[in-house]
Amino acid sequence: MNNDLNHMELDNMLVLGAGELGMAIVRHLVLRRTGTVTPLAVLVSPHSLAAPGPEQARNYHELRASNVRLLPFDLVACSDDELTALLGRFHTVINCTGFVAGPGTQLRLTSAVLRAGVSRYFPWQFGVNYDIVGKGSGQPVFDEQYEVRTLLRMQTRTEWVIVSTGMFTSFLFEPAFGLVDLTAEVVRGLGSWDTKVTVTTPDDIGRLTTDILLDRPRIANEIVYVASDTLSYRELADVVEEVTGQRYRRELLTTDMLIDETARRPDDAMARYRLGFARGDGMWWDKDTTYNAMRNIPTTDTRTWLQQSHLLEGPD
Repeated sequence: MNNDLNHMELDNMLVLGAGELGMAIVRHLVLRRTGTVTPLAVLVSPHSLAAPGPEQARNYHELRASNVRLLPFDLVACSDDELTALLGRFHTVINCTGFVAGPGTQLRLTSAVLRAGVSRYFPWQFGVNYDIVGKGSGQPVFDEQYEVRTLLRMQTRTEWVIVSTGMFTSFLFEPAFGLVDLTAEVVRGLGSWDTKVTVTTPDDIGRLTTDILLDRPRIANEIVYVASDTLSYRELADVVEEVTGQRYRRELLTTDMLIDETARRPDDAMARYRLGFARGDGMWWDKDTTYNAMRNIPTTDTRTWLQQSHLLEGPD
């Protein structure tokens, strides 16, 4: 019966989105979908399919070569009834849309999943522990994610699995976020140097999400924690210096400084993110307690990711 259920899930599955995370999950699903009959479906915007950018074109070529069906659908322009009808065609839905469709996207998608009676749902919760963060954090995205969890827990018809990943490892080095400035050789801590953050690479998320989906005994109505790495901002600075062989200036952005920054720039999403990740609570968990650690599944820590990245390469 378990094998039949596996095939039913994998034969009737929809991934929402073909961005960085969606592609990582699809790549690992394709490897595990042996013996399936119908192609894996991936929802993409009609505009991107008609006029793809360079990266989208490469992704869509890869998906077609892997026998993945591209399903054009406009999440912004569609009605609630159209969205519900679409989702109702699938047994399992994995949501990798992020917030590209704007505020309220995740609540709307989750409501449609529940109305459609989707059997199993992996929501876009590939982030922090929103139960601990709660509402009123000052980050509207976090508030919406907390409300998504509330909706899922209020019902029993649709099974759900939340995969908590922390932030993408690459986000530590995102210039707009301002933690690590490789050009200016500066590392900034948020809140305190001992504040911790959990990070996971998209490839690790893709592999672990696929493992969690197929795990037996079946995982249902649970939050599963994964991590490529958990480290403090002091440890992050140490890693950067050791990998680059350079001494970096260390700047601590205290919570009071970050509160002042968000007050001055209330519309600055990155300022709100910096304040959120200065809190510590809910932003990290012990890697030894994660799904991957307990099953001895290797992941890519921050040191290895930086060593393998192209960030340290000089100009051609």
